[in-house]
Amino acid sequence: MPDLPLQVIATLPALQLIDTLRARHGELLFHQSGGCCDGSSPMCFAQGDFIVGDRDVQLGEIGGAPFYISPSQFAYWKHTQLIIDVVPGRGGMFSLENGEGVRFLVRSRLFSDAEFALLQAAGKA
Repeated sequence: MPDLPLQVIATLPALQLIDTLRARHGELLFHQSGGCCDGSSPMCFAQGDFIVGDRDVQLGEIGGAPFYISPSQFAYWKHTQLIIDVVPGRGGMFSLENGEGVRFLVRSRLFSDAEFALLQAAGKA
């Protein structure tokens, strides 16, 4: 059976920022909620500073940090690979990159039919 496609990946600038934040704050986690206050930006937290919901879905890890998504966002994004990038701007109010002059951003690409079928067969979509 072919390897499953990764549901979340990160660009090199995002991985570098994750390393910087981990050096300052310890182990990290990401959460993509899509709520009213944080919009569509992934939020980065020190592990222990955010409680993941019982129904949240762990898509994978980026830079060694688990990446979770709310069930409603997962239903919307399950056909896509999330690509976590960094762009100039202000991070979310509670996200650890706030004040760094950059923020995490979600880009995406649609899975091919074959990739999505693999994820479905593995119970990941």
